[in-house]
Amino acid sequence: MTDYRERLSRVQAYIHDHLDQPLDLARLAEVAHLSPYHWHRVYHALYGETIAATVRRLRLHRATGFLAHTALPVEHIARKCGYPNVQSFTRAFGAVYGTSPSRYRAEGSHTVFSQGLAEPVAAGYTVELRLVPEIRLGGVAHRGSYMRMGKAFAQTHAAMAAQGLMQPDTRWMAVYYDDPYAVPEAQLHSCAGLSLPPGYVGELAAPLEPLTLGGSLCAVMRYRGPYASIRVAYRWLYGQWLVQAGHEAADLPVFEDYLNNPRDTAPADLLTDIYLPLRG
Repeated sequence: MTDYRERLSRVQAYIHDHLDQPLDLARLAEVAHLSPYHWHRVYHALYGETIAATVRRLRLHRATGFLAHTALPVEHIARKCGYPNVQSFTRAFGAVYGTSPSRYRAEGSHTVFSQGLAEPVAAGYTVELRLVPEIRLGGVAHRGSYMRMGKAFAQTHAAMAAQGLMQPDTRWMAVYYDDPYAVPEAQLHSCAGLSLPPGYVGELAAPLEPLTLGGSLCAVMRYRGPYASIRVAYRWLYGQWLVQAGHEAADLPVFEDYLNNPRDTAPADLLTDIYLPLRG
């Protein structure tokens, strides 16, 4: 089982690195060093989705980021996300997001935060103060675009499963150390983590490293929508809520807790809790 997970983890890493290129089953079988007749059945059984579904989900995740945060033409975005033309990209996008790429850019969830304080509150994006206990995780560090954190999560999941640390209630969390508006993309530092079983005292084997989050008062904002659009919620949380609420951020990084699974949840229904540590 450990060997299969390691091999299929290589497949997931390869997909993340080649989303703008054609991805066929024969090539992915070579990456996995498994029989082309059988490897995909193993992948589907272990991860609960087909390779086609994985590729489509990751390509569209990347596309929403481009749509929400750049002015790139839709034609350019289609090519950068592995679609041969705008028509095929628009069909795939509409089937998952229920709208066209252009309309998503103009009216998607990220636009709620562009007008001011009242609009996000009216849409249900309120913030609560919570004393958060320490959460111990095993994590894999990531350098580069936060939009590519999925690759680090795939590595973390494979390593946690190989070490027998996955539980039904395992929490998927990430910590972000840098501001993507201030730090060059290639230098961004983050870590993808999965919570350890209660009472776990063993040593973590590479590539996992220990990670502790929480242990402080936090402002917790629940965000609903695609991960790729969450950056604008941060701008509102820091630029409007924090300064108007009169709190001071602690000298600790912000982190996120992902409450449902993108493999079986529509992008519009994804729930993420954003934790902003505060001085008590």
